[in-house]
Amino acid sequence: MYFTDRGIEELTERRGGEEVSLTWLAERLREFVDLNPEFETPVERLATWLARLDDEDDDD
Repeated sequence: MYFTDRGIEELTERRGGEEVSLTWLAERLREFVDLNPEFETPVERLATWLARLDDEDDDD
């Protein structure tokens, strides 16, 4: 198990039954980066990956 899996598991356990909007998630990611600027690149990569999940042109 990766260290990050613990955080993901905690998120699922604590908030797994909730429904949130992508706008809400984007605001939380912005807040996180504002508080932790050293994580700007990984958060940007995650956001871009999530935004492009359904893109058919990115099959590589």
